[in-house]
Amino acid sequence: METKIWDLRNHLTDDVNIDTYNEIKNVFEAGGLIAIPTETVYGLGGDARNEQTIKNIYAAKGRPSDNPLIVHIHHVKQLDAFTEHITQEVRMLMNQFWPGPISFILPLKKGYLCESVSGGLSSIAVRMPSHPIGRKILEFVDIPIAAPSANLSGRPSPTNFEHVYRDLNQRIDGIVNGDQSEEGLESTVLDCTQYPFRIARPGSITKSMIENVLPGSISTKENLNQENPIAPGMKYKHYAPDTPITIVYAVHQQLSSSKDWRNVAFIFPKDKLKYIPENATFIPLCENERDIKGANHNLYQILHDIDQNENIKEAYIFGFENRDDAVAIMNRMQKAANYTIVKGETL
Repeated sequence: METKIWDLRNHLTDDVNIDTYNEIKNVFEAGGLIAIPTETVYGLGGDARNEQTIKNIYAAKGRPSDNPLIVHIHHVKQLDAFTEHITQEVRMLMNQFWPGPISFILPLKKGYLCESVSGGLSSIAVRMPSHPIGRKILEFVDIPIAAPSANLSGRPSPTNFEHVYRDLNQRIDGIVNGDQSEEGLESTVLDCTQYPFRIARPGSITKSMIENVLPGSISTKENLNQENPIAPGMKYKHYAPDTPITIVYAVHQQLSSSKDWRNVAFIFPKDKLKYIPENATFIPLCENERDIKGANHNLYQILHDIDQNENIKEAYIFGFENRDDAVAIMNRMQKAANYTIVKGETL
């Protein structure tokens, strides 16, 4: 399959590109698959109403069919066609955080979306992205677009065009080049099919941010069924590079320089450079351990980069302490590292 490339980085408001947007719309309406940029990660988009399209998404990614997809919209009015029983509390959160990096799991109204898009569930996850290029495409196409991350299943999610191209070139119909994703981690997924709500997947919209709008609205019970996932990233291996990774906590002294670290990378905040052996590769994750936003933004780029570096055979990554804003990045790190964790003094 030949994969078409549309470069929209410099043409967001250029009316001359109406033909380009029409071409993208025609591909979607014909059941094709296009990777589009969002503020979280790039998504592999397809018409959420088309059963064959959804099957093709799962096939292109090598994704298990019981791993549900997130449907992307540009306006809340689109929800009327395929969701029901949306409470006032959920509407308040939508007004506060949409467009933005949060997906709401809502009761599904049967008959509009194809059955496989929900992974066989009676609910559907929905998001309204804030990325200007992604939003313009959604507005122009004006159909619900199912869009998991645009990568091979299990691999680190893509945050730029090159990541998508490496994984999916000649596997999908097209890729929209829209520069680097701002957030860098997938959206928060909030299960709104019961109350209190449950965070099914953590993201940059945190528990405290949600409870600032609706105090006491988030359940603290760990009662999510991993075998019947209601959101992406719950059951299967995710976010993992080929390079083995270990999470390191409690680094308070310089690591031994007598070991041979030549094929080892340390992915740490910049202010931890003093602890890193000189014969190792240092990759800055963020400015310091308070810079969670920077770490979120950089994580997947780094995981892609270490796999491209033949000199790096293994990597250690800095583990952030238990804080509300670090829940999402530690969730991704733990899965990328297969929960392999050590203390700094044991290295």
